[in-house]
Amino acid sequence: MEKPENELKILSFYDTEDRQHWLGEIGKCPWEAGKLLYELVTEGRFKELCGQSAKILLLTDGEHLASFCTYAEQDDVRAPEVTPWAGFVYTFPEYRGRHLMGKLLDKAYELAKADGFEYLHISTGETGLYEKYGYTFWKFMKDLHGADSRIYRKRIE
Repeated sequence: MEKPENELKILSFYDTEDRQHWLGEIGKCPWEAGKLLYELVTEGRFKELCGQSAKILLLTDGEHLASFCTYAEQDDVRAPEVTPWAGFVYTFPEYRGRHLMGKLLDKAYELAKADGFEYLHISTGETGLYEKYGYTFWKFMKDLHGADSRIYRKRIE
């Protein structure tokens, strides 16, 4: 049975008291980037890579993780003049089709607005996913591995 969306909560990983539980939930992610996020946090390298003020936003369903993303100064595209980024965006399969990712992207947008930025950026290989959340394709940039990444951005108003 599908839970009502009002039972879902957004938590900030580093502000929770039960970090080990939520890290374990992130660790269940089968996506390569999700596995990387798990490793970065486990090894204490997440903030080194993404910035000291970087946050991991968790959309929780009781004790289960429905979706997660990061809000960070840097992402897999290393361009200090382009910031902030919503990254590591993932929704577990059983929660897909309900636009839950939009709730996390809205939270990242609110954080970017509170921090006084003009745009929030996303680096992705996807086409047609972020447009429905108000993001527009901006340009291609090289990621850490030298591959082209599609950069989307949303104007902060």
